[in-house]
Amino acid sequence: MRAVQFQEYGGPEVLRAVTAEVPEPGPGQVAVDVAYTGVNFADVKARAEGYRVERLPYVPGLEVSGRVRALGAGVTGLTVGQEVAALTRGGAYAEVVLADATTVFPVPAGVDLRTAATLPTVLPTAHALLHSVGRLRAGESVLVHGAAGGVGTVAGQLARAAGAGAVFGVVSSAAKAAYAKEYGYDDVFVGAFEEPVRRATGGRGVDLVLDPVGGDTLRAGLASLAAFGRLVSFGNASSAEPWAVGQPELYPLDITVSGFSILNLAQTAPDALRRLTEEAFAKAADGTVSLPVTAEFPLEEAAEAHRLLGGRTSTGKLLLRVGGE
Repeated sequence: MRAVQFQEYGGPEVLRAVTAEVPEPGPGQVAVDVAYTGVNFADVKARAEGYRVERLPYVPGLEVSGRVRALGAGVTGLTVGQEVAALTRGGAYAEVVLADATTVFPVPAGVDLRTAATLPTVLPTAHALLHSVGRLRAGESVLVHGAAGGVGTVAGQLARAAGAGAVFGVVSSAAKAAYAKEYGYDDVFVGAFEEPVRRATGGRGVDLVLDPVGGDTLRAGLASLAAFGRLVSFGNASSAEPWAVGQPELYPLDITVSGFSILNLAQTAPDALRRLTEEAFAKAADGTVSLPVTAEFPLEEAAEAHRLLGGRTSTGKLLLRVGGE
């Protein structure tokens, strides 16, 4: 089968198209014939820094849409040929990928395979950040970093649908700000955001901050919270050194700091992941959210997708076309 892998860490150029053996599912696994693969920043960090890579060579990729190719022993509730979306532990830049049966979900009615490839990470993550972890209540204000990205565009729509009083975003360019405003945001700030947040909220601050960046951005987000506000960290795109939550000089004592990782949830609490994903997928099926695909590349051009995403110039969701519809 065709696949894309890297044998050393580095820039996008280390990604190479190869011919690989077709994997067979073990007990509790599902083999999926891949139609489309979602490209995530975690893939970029895996290639550049070895994020979650157990050994080299490594085939990146954490989410796919496609059709069930084969079922491992003990797998029930799925059938060969069924259209599915799956969260994987890597290996998704390939024509066939293995996934745990607990992270393979039927494609919602009315959703095509191209759109379905955007579902496994982005939609459940945004849903969890706002509700399961962020505990958003109607009338509250939200600040979302990376508002023009995959999670950001969905979070804006979900926050608006949940009755948020004000939905603010943060992006790195004016072009991204214009794009993000189409997805539920009242205002989108470019670069520095502390002073614009204070002005927009009359000095009060926001109730909920969603932060995938870390470092100085996270610290500034803490300073932008209202009393009893919450900040949810769901990434470290800045690659800043971790800091201890128990450093009270960095934030007031009347706020809550939480974290979320859909990959960790998949490994530690698969039943919770399934409930979360089913709730989130319903939002796509009923039209509450749209999941914009802004760029699509053939599998062999994965390096181009990485250059775009890693260069922080992309908006929406990027896909690799593997088998197509």
